[in-house]
Amino acid sequence: MTTRLLIIGGVAGGATAAARARRLDETAEITLLERGPYVSYANCGLPYYIAGEIEDRAKLLLQTPEGFHARYRVTAHVDTEALEIDASAHRVRVRSPEGERWVPYDKLILAQGGKPISPPLPGADAPHVFAMWTVPDTDHIQDFLTTEKPRTAVVVGGGFIGLEMAGAFQRRGIATTVVELLPTVMAVMDRAFGVAIAKELEANGVSVVTGVGLKAIHAREKTVELADGRTIPAELVLFSVGVRPELALAKTAGLTLGVTGALVVDDRMRTSDPDIYAAGDMLEVLHKVSGKKARLPLAGPANRQGRIAASNALGRDMRYAGALGTSVVKVFDATAGSTGLTEKAAREAGFDVGVAIVHKEHHAGYYPGAKELTLQLVYDRKTARLLGGQAFGHEGADKRIDVLATALQGKLTLHDLAEVDLAYAPPYSSANDPVNLAAFVGLNDISGDSPLVTAAQLKAELASAKPPFVLDVRTRAEHGRSHLAGAVQIGVNDLRTEIDGVPRDRRIVVHCRVGFRGHLALRILKGLGFQDVANVTGGFLSMIAEGGFPLGEG
Repeated sequence: MTTRLLIIGGVAGGATAAARARRLDETAEITLLERGPYVSYANCGLPYYIAGEIEDRAKLLLQTPEGFHARYRVTAHVDTEALEIDASAHRVRVRSPEGERWVPYDKLILAQGGKPISPPLPGADAPHVFAMWTVPDTDHIQDFLTTEKPRTAVVVGGGFIGLEMAGAFQRRGIATTVVELLPTVMAVMDRAFGVAIAKELEANGVSVVTGVGLKAIHAREKTVELADGRTIPAELVLFSVGVRPELALAKTAGLTLGVTGALVVDDRMRTSDPDIYAAGDMLEVLHKVSGKKARLPLAGPANRQGRIAASNALGRDMRYAGALGTSVVKVFDATAGSTGLTEKAAREAGFDVGVAIVHKEHHAGYYPGAKELTLQLVYDRKTARLLGGQAFGHEGADKRIDVLATALQGKLTLHDLAEVDLAYAPPYSSANDPVNLAAFVGLNDISGDSPLVTAAQLKAELASAKPPFVLDVRTRAEHGRSHLAGAVQIGVNDLRTEIDGVPRDRRIVVHCRVGFRGHLALRILKGLGFQDVANVTGGFLSMIAEGGFPLGEG
């Protein structure tokens, strides 16, 4: 019998499901319903079109209804909204320009994604206020930029889309401010990386305001008012404060929702109704590292989920094991990337967390063009298992994140990462890649050869009843430019001869600029009989990124 497969939603999950279904079954009757005017488009490329980096709008439109039918014999209806699922009768009520009707199905795949959150603030409905999610959203913004030529913009929200759009506006000569309610932009990453991203934005002319929310938009004055009373010029306002899963239709069918508030599916992408499958941003999925349910609205997982949902809807048996949350964002000429668990998420998940940070050239330092890369590994100190990784730099960050994502997929440990043979030639890496070096640092921590503390842990220790003795092993010149107030400077090369300046009755925390000289100093101290010694992972650079330390000069 011919299977009637109905797919609601296009773009990543739905369009992928339709194409996969046809490749598996030439006889299936495949219908795709899309509420918007475009069945499949590159939504991740929309900010780059606004920036002018993608010049041809047509390249963002991946498929049309006519093209879909010609290649796959899929009947795609755009401008068609699904209103209600009658699960018992296996039919969906839809509304299109021609009116309402019921569409029958044998198997149904929901791929409706999410919708941007629009805070109910005064002035949020003004004509110069936008969201960025669809091609029509992009067209509205592009038309406004062309006709109104705004000189100032405020982007509300410092996540992926917010950062990309801030960069797009700034590239077009618009004085742009990012306003983020949380303490740092890109809050899905650990604090040091949010700080690094903010500095990159500011270095390229974007103002960044964190830790304060928006109170109102004043359309007449073309300003926004912050919760603390400040006002910022804003001839254009873009909201990018998050996305909610699109669940109204799923609720009409009584489908089960999960602990995250998103739709529940099993490992076959099947909902609580055995004939209804789902894919994409509307779901909660298993996080492969924490083992907990999570919302990970990313294009890569959505495509894979659509492929698996279609396969199982047509009788195959494919399983979805979950996602790692691997992501990357371009911040002007820099790149920030993340995979697996952050330090904060790993602690919340109950792991015995270790953190190793290296600041290292992305390729051999003696080869021209070497640029500093910050790489962080998060690991379980009990098992040495890798739990996550983050990177930031102007070259090489994406490469390392992909290595770490592959390692997480294989459940590798720091021992594995220390041994892995990564491609080396001076223009590409060093004989010991930053991934190897970070693994070495973590293993030295676990073994006790070179115990680590994070900058945040040092800050907490300094505020305790028994603060440690902080030893700055950088040069006098480095110390003179900026140092932790109260830290004692003894260069690592002078440490053996000036050891009398280090107390033996206190805990010692050493630091240098990035961590390596601190490690050498720690080993000297250990060799001279000091027992309670730790090194600040990432050194003074990580302390500055953490913030909150009293600093001195001279």
